[in-house]
Amino acid sequence: FKNMEINLTTSYVGFLSLAVFFVAYAVVMAEEFSHLRKSKPVILSAAIIWGIIAFYFSGDKSYGKEIEHALEHNILEFAELFLFLLVAMTYINALEERKVFDVVRYQLTSRGFSFRQLFIFTGIITFFLSPIADNLTTALVMCSVLMACGKGNSKFISLGCINIVVSANAGGAYSPFGDITTLMVWQAGIVEFFTFFNIFIPSVINYIIPASIMYFFIPKESPQVSSDKVFMKRGGRMIIFLGLFTIFSAVNFHNILHLPPMLGMMFGLGLLSLYSYYLKVTYNPETEDNKFDFFKKISRAEWDTLLFFFGVILSVGGLGFIGYLSLVSEILYDGLGPTIANSIVGVLSAIVDNIPVMFAVITMRPEMSIDQWLLVTLTTGVGGSLLSIGSAAGVALMGQARGYYTFFGHLKWTPVIFIGYIASIYVHVLMSGLPW
Repeated sequence: FKNMEINLTTSYVGFLSLAVFFVAYAVVMAEEFSHLRKSKPVILSAAIIWGIIAFYFSGDKSYGKEIEHALEHNILEFAELFLFLLVAMTYINALEERKVFDVVRYQLTSRGFSFRQLFIFTGIITFFLSPIADNLTTALVMCSVLMACGKGNSKFISLGCINIVVSANAGGAYSPFGDITTLMVWQAGIVEFFTFFNIFIPSVINYIIPASIMYFFIPKESPQVSSDKVFMKRGGRMIIFLGLFTIFSAVNFHNILHLPPMLGMMFGLGLLSLYSYYLKVTYNPETEDNKFDFFKKISRAEWDTLLFFFGVILSVGGLGFIGYLSLVSEILYDGLGPTIANSIVGVLSAIVDNIPVMFAVITMRPEMSIDQWLLVTLTTGVGGSLLSIGSAAGVALMGQARGYYTFFGHLKWTPVIFIGYIASIYVHVLMSGLPW
């Protein structure tokens, strides 16, 4: 593309586009107080930025095709991510409706565990569930378990939520299914599926250090035991199997057939739609309270999150077209070296949100080894734990555990989480022999 030669960073196009992006992002970061959904400002931002670019080149027809190509490239990236996540969210909604997660909650609450034991169990389960079910979903499910167990004990719920955010982000970092950032790196073909597991030990370190310190501040009490028995609805086990098979399909469509992973996910969605038809046809009103509605599960996807990705990918893509990403790449990666640059990128992701940060790095494509790509995957994944607004898991829990888990409540523990962050980087650098 010619746009490699385009540099509008010092023109009115660049300054105006940056201003639009920063205003939109300021509104996103104020979501906790304004309650305006985060997708709304970034959708406007995407349209305005590309509108400004097109207006600037409107007199020069030779650039028209190029702008179209660049925009189509961004839309394709969004489409792959969108379809992949839509399937994942539909499966999670189906499992929720079949009471699969309620059974997990019941198993934990009915055993008579103390608050300290529940703190350990919820953290460990979150760490190992988020690589499969993604960090956002896992955090929401485990938060509802925590709220059910805590029964109003604010100190336990507050620390438990911080622990869940840290473990969900750490667990999500070593799997392509664990976080949007890892999914982006995998879908871009930069890192192979099984190579992500090389950052398993740094992820464990990132989670264990803050969890070990917070453990001693958990009240030495036990919650009341729940006696309401919960059962999984008909078809729940089959949907678990189909969900795992869908993940297997996505991996093999990508690794063996060299097709986008989202095609394997869509194959899984087709299987779920057929199975939902079977559940509908064999529905017994005497033993079941409602029919399984496949399209209702799709409609309950996190549309705000999906549209937020549209806005972010197109806005960052527009800034990349203008020339800002190559400028940042030059300053960070050429000036400081990849290890320091990737460590800074992780801290940035806590302030700005890891999705636009990772998309910017992928678009810049700095010359880096696989171990450096794994480092930036780790830092953008776990760096979001430093602030409650730094990751989707943190933002979601502020809504779900309103009053118990807050921005300033999380901020008090940021120094402890930062120790885990630095330690995880140090361990990865040590294990892979990267230069500082």
